[in-house]
Amino acid sequence: MATAPKMNNRLQEIESFFNTYIAPRAARLDRDPAALKSALTQMGDRSWLALKADPELGGMGMSEAEYRRLQIAMARASGALTFLQTQHQSAVAKLARSENELLRQEFFPDVATGDRLVGVGFSHLRRSGRPSVQAQETADGYCLSGTVPWITGYDIFSHFILGAVLADGRELYGLLPLQDRLQPLGGQIAIDPPMELLAVTATNTVSAKLNRWHLKPDRVVTINPPGAIHISSRQNTLNHGFFALGCAYAGLDILQTIAEKKQLEFLNESWQALFEEVERSEREAIALIDHEGTTYQQRLDSRTKAIDLALRCSQAAVIASSGAANYFESSAGRVYREALLFSVSGQTNDVMEASLRNLCKFKAYSRSN
Repeated sequence: MATAPKMNNRLQEIESFFNTYIAPRAARLDRDPAALKSALTQMGDRSWLALKADPELGGMGMSEAEYRRLQIAMARASGALTFLQTQHQSAVAKLARSENELLRQEFFPDVATGDRLVGVGFSHLRRSGRPSVQAQETADGYCLSGTVPWITGYDIFSHFILGAVLADGRELYGLLPLQDRLQPLGGQIAIDPPMELLAVTATNTVSAKLNRWHLKPDRVVTINPPGAIHISSRQNTLNHGFFALGCAYAGLDILQTIAEKKQLEFLNESWQALFEEVERSEREAIALIDHEGTTYQQRLDSRTKAIDLALRCSQAAVIASSGAANYFESSAGRVYREALLFSVSGQTNDVMEASLRNLCKFKAYSRSN
């Protein structure tokens, strides 16, 4: 593990890169897949693509609090790059925890340097009802069929970790190529064209259809018990809130710039009031990370507050920008779209309910720890 001073220096280095190089290019990164891929490559050149992985695997070994602070700084600079690299970081975390030693050796340390880029496709496991991707155990592996509704990073990532459900309800996670592919015995991966998303279009998010794709045992990342993703989502309820906080700061950066230009006192007062609220929310969220007595309700409330702040601060940037916010090139418009994205990223039913109750000013239900 790196010493605290060295880690702090690395954190400052990454934040400086995002502030000075990424933030001024945020509008282009939002729409240009080639520019976005180049920015991700530059992170890889600096070995920043396995931030939480152990140093012996080529990672930086960041603590949870360090990683979440960095998420805020990244989202403040560029929602597109933050969202894209997070998909890769999530895949890296699963590979790092895998008991498939050969697979770990194959991908580490290359995933830290960007020589191997991997995405994820398992958010659909959170949905109720019939699984959209099913896995059938065979004599020599698994047969996968169904539709993967969301995979980010087509033509950027070479592989993705798929989530599928076995007949007994267990969750299978396997490594698949992120490209159209036909196996000799007829198994197929068919990738749909990139979606025209309202935000972070350049991330090349696609859906994919699997038809009897044969997954060999050596491509299995892990197999979890039934419902494991719901337990994980509950434990990680707070995590996506840090993107929203970064987005809130991005909106306030725009508001501050406009306030300095227009010299209207009410703009300064609005910025000051919102900034103090976001800073307070950030301190509270960071404090919840390592506190052993933190309850689920506290994490849910913090996540909901972050979503609310992202929407309010980005809307403040839009209002202060006046009609100029409606230009496609507008930074205020981009950050507002990113706020919409981060308000639903990693959403569970509890997060949806809490967010809506907050909007409607309903009294939230009290939930168990």
